[in-house]
Amino acid sequence: MTQQPTLRRRTLIGAAGAAGVLTGVGAVTAATPAGAADRLTNLAHLDDLTTTVRLSATAAHTTYRLGREPEVGLLWVYANVNDDGGYTPVGGGSYDAESDTWGQGAYDSDDIARAAVVYLREWRATGSAHARRQAYQQLRGLAYFQTLTGDHAGEFLLWMQPDGTLNPTPTPPDNPNPADAGESYWTARALWAFGEGYVAFARRDRAFAAFLRERMELAIAALERDTLVRYGQYHDLHGVRVPAWLITQGADASSEALLGLAPYARATGSRAAIRATRRLARGIAEFHAGSTAQWPFRALLPWAESLDDWHAWGAEMAQGLAAASSALGDRSLLSPAIGDTAGFTAQLLTATGPDNGWLPVPLEKVQIAYGADARVRACYEVGRVAGREGIRRLAGVSAGWFFGANRSGRPTYDPATGVTFDGVEADGRLNRNSGAESTIHGLLTMQVLDADRELATLAKASATIGVRDGLTVVEAEAGTWSGDAVTQDPAAAWTGESLWSGRQVVAGDGARAQWALPASDEPVLVQPVLALEHGSDAVVRFAAGSRPLGSVRVGAVGEQGDAASPVRLTPVALARPALAGAERVTAEVSGGTAVLDALLLMPEVARLTASGTTGAVELLTSKSDRREVRVLASSGGRVQVSSYDRNGARTFGGLIGGRRVLIEPGGFTLVFRAR
Repeated sequence: MTQQPTLRRRTLIGAAGAAGVLTGVGAVTAATPAGAADRLTNLAHLDDLTTTVRLSATAAHTTYRLGREPEVGLLWVYANVNDDGGYTPVGGGSYDAESDTWGQGAYDSDDIARAAVVYLREWRATGSAHARRQAYQQLRGLAYFQTLTGDHAGEFLLWMQPDGTLNPTPTPPDNPNPADAGESYWTARALWAFGEGYVAFARRDRAFAAFLRERMELAIAALERDTLVRYGQYHDLHGVRVPAWLITQGADASSEALLGLAPYARATGSRAAIRATRRLARGIAEFHAGSTAQWPFRALLPWAESLDDWHAWGAEMAQGLAAASSALGDRSLLSPAIGDTAGFTAQLLTATGPDNGWLPVPLEKVQIAYGADARVRACYEVGRVAGREGIRRLAGVSAGWFFGANRSGRPTYDPATGVTFDGVEADGRLNRNSGAESTIHGLLTMQVLDADRELATLAKASATIGVRDGLTVVEAEAGTWSGDAVTQDPAAAWTGESLWSGRQVVAGDGARAQWALPASDEPVLVQPVLALEHGSDAVVRFAAGSRPLGSVRVGAVGEQGDAASPVRLTPVALARPALAGAERVTAEVSGGTAVLDALLLMPEVARLTASGTTGAVELLTSKSDRREVRVLASSGGRVQVSSYDRNGARTFGGLIGGRRVLIEPGGFTLVFRAR
């Protein structure tokens, strides 16, 4: 990206003509409510990303009181760090200095919508007049992006140039292109902002709330036309029925829409909103899959075109279901949300943390605030709505990511400035830029921690990871092979549904393999990741020493159906784990050809230990089908022990003599030592 040499911007409450450099330093701003100096939430950097632009009304694009208030609130999409630690706001795509334009634009409705949510929540939590003004202006700015005329009325454009010109066909292009030509992530996020905005302003500014309701209903009509028209239709992916009526085929996008639809439906009784909430929630709930020990380990999957692709960013499915459950009075929607949080998130914390992508092997190891925050708020909201203490407390451990529990080992959020870094690379390098999305999602987590100080204490106690022992990946080609076995590069790494982790081994009848196992004092679940293919007669039998672990029938999968790939690349659970101390795993192929990618090795009881300024935590998660007892990694100090079942309900508290703790079948145990 070419950085703009000079940026002209105005802060939302400041004077025109300020220099285009953000300070990114300093204490809590004067806009922060009095008496809240100890809050983790600091709006300073987000405030610095905001600006105002004078806009003109057209038939297709206008906003609330534009004639009387021609300047609306907007938000720079990115901010690059300077040598002095300050920040320069930049747009998306390449910059043309002569025309003062970006290939995409300077501001986008995606981030403006989510910034409005931050300000709305801060206003409601603290009574801040500043946050209210910012929310009002950002919602006005967002509304200008909504198309009011034509076949796609109700949809939203994504990009705007610094002078306020909308850019419907940016470079690189959006999907859809033009951006208001169909269903989109940005329409989903606008529904989130308008829904929360209506609820917040309904009793404080009825005229503005009425405007938001009008725009919300227009967006719901677009949702019905573009997405929910498919209600009741299904994709067939390798014999598995998957709902086809979600926004952009995504449970992720649909869940963000639910975060606004659900409270709006509850507040207004709008039939259209209630219907949309119910239908999206039902579709998302059907994306719950697997078991404690079987892929995807009770997670809610994000994408209707794959059974083997999970990503952390945008994975708001569990909290979307919690919101819908509350709004509709439908407790059945909580079950998959509980599985995603008490089951999958607990395991994720002991395995990798919020890696961007399990595809199905955790390959996209970059971690960003968007993904980390989604885990925090999912646990917080599901725990609160379901009344499950264990799930709620997992939100605190998940929030440790922002205080250093990541591959860099350093904080990604600075409460003194409100800066959230743009992410942590796979090799541990910090991306110190701090654009809108990262800033927003860092603040959304901090608002949770400010609302529940126990969670803030757990987050700070989870800052420095000592042990994370939940998952090891061994590549198929790392084994010692004999017989008819060829190691080769796949024709394409991406199958259309999942991603090969590296090279693949094509093993014919009679091929044998042996892999060394890392030393472990735990029984270890061995799950081969291989290409299942309908009609294949091949069988792969696995053993650890003389102990049979189970076999995989390569043909145990449905026909391709609507799937992009003729094979399903997926982890397969074996019948038994390798015993503690096992040194190697063997495999033997018979009856045909099998194509192997990797082995996932997971201890039956996984463990995370961490410490920080407020204490230390130890989290133990179980893939066992029976109660287990384990010895804690550390001793001494005042200790709080809580054991939870597979659904996050507390079952037992305290030690079982000495340093031993109980872990429920498929459940988790959380240990906290205060400083």
